[in-house]
Amino acid sequence: MREAIREHTARRGLLWASFLAVHAWNALVGIAMLARAFGDLELYRYWMWLGVDHGWWPVLDTTSVYPAGAVLPQLVAAVGGLQSGVGYAVAWCLMVTALDAAALLVLLRRPHGMAGAWWWTAFLLLLGPVGMGRLDAVVVPIMLAALLWALDRPAVAAVLLTAGAWIKVAPGALLWPLFAVARRPWREVLAPAVGLSALVVGTVMVVGDGRHILSFLTDQGGRGMQLEAVGATPWLLASVATPAITRVDNRALNDWELHGWGTQAATVALGGLFAVGMVLVAGLVWWRRERRGDCWSSDRAGAAELVVRGALLVTVAMIVLDKVGSPQYMTWLAPPVVAALGLGLPGWRRTARWVLVVAGVTQAVFPWLYPGITAGLGIPATVLAARNVILVVLLAWTARAIVTGAAVADHVHRRTDPSSSGTDGHGAPVRAPLTKRA
Repeated sequence: MREAIREHTARRGLLWASFLAVHAWNALVGIAMLARAFGDLELYRYWMWLGVDHGWWPVLDTTSVYPAGAVLPQLVAAVGGLQSGVGYAVAWCLMVTALDAAALLVLLRRPHGMAGAWWWTAFLLLLGPVGMGRLDAVVVPIMLAALLWALDRPAVAAVLLTAGAWIKVAPGALLWPLFAVARRPWREVLAPAVGLSALVVGTVMVVGDGRHILSFLTDQGGRGMQLEAVGATPWLLASVATPAITRVDNRALNDWELHGWGTQAATVALGGLFAVGMVLVAGLVWWRRERRGDCWSSDRAGAAELVVRGALLVTVAMIVLDKVGSPQYMTWLAPPVVAALGLGLPGWRRTARWVLVVAGVTQAVFPWLYPGITAGLGIPATVLAARNVILVVLLAWTARAIVTGAAVADHVHRRTDPSSSGTDGHGAPVRAPLTKRA
């Protein structure tokens, strides 16, 4: 027994050491080696300097590209100092590391938490500093905890996702698959989400004038098609061969856009495609829910699969269909995969491998190859295009898994119920295990 405890402790110690070492490495690269990897932190520091020193706060006094809650993590990092970019960045990295560590503690309480934790560590290493030096790094551990608690504590999960949405919009989209699997969705998901949103809006109205509370929805409406966006791939490759497509540095938004023949029409088309695509994705998740009927209480494996796979489907669709394609968006892919591995859901190995590939290629694109991409060099642009193709394949693969997943869940349910009657032969419902190795 003592030997087993020592071995378990050693494995945990190695995991924690590796997890923290990866965070330290990403922080070192972003702070000391490649400043552009942490470029957004300079914007956050500047905004907080305006607020603290001049009383001019995002959302409260002016428009903002982020929701009101984004001010909180940006302000927390201000303990590192608002005069020094290095001090602010160090404080930011410590905050992100602490949040990730808290999520890791939740993960390690799950049946296959170690598998999920090692995968997450590898993902963070492959993705690199962009996975730490952005607001997205703050919401990722929130998303992960919400998915891990989705079945047992849906109200807590709804509050976490809503809080994340008020920092960076993306976590809010995961409320839909959570709504689809909750036993009492109106009370357990919608009510907590509405309640917290009302609290945020009320606070902004009291502290500020409330005019800019929804400015994050419109403040970027006039931006062009970002160079890294999946939908921009044909124009990206064309820009290498023809001066009719140009790459323009949008300094106001700290990104690069594609301008020229057909780009404006493509930008408008992507806006419409995004809306239609997200409706279709939501419909597919709900269709899967209806296929399962009301058997969630006796088929936790099916419910867990839908909420986690649905979260990945919504996430990949947002990335693929958006006219913005910032590299930090790839961090959104981690929570569903980590949760699936931690819960021991079957059928996730291939998805997990491809998401690791996406992470590694994304780091190659940004920050390492980015100067070549913005300069119009062929090989770096081709690497980015390949990453985008993988994302499209991942979207198709995830949609297929949603469609065929009902049959898989039925198979699991029948295997755990020899009588196929939904009971164990004594009248008690059978619960499909969540500990099957992924």
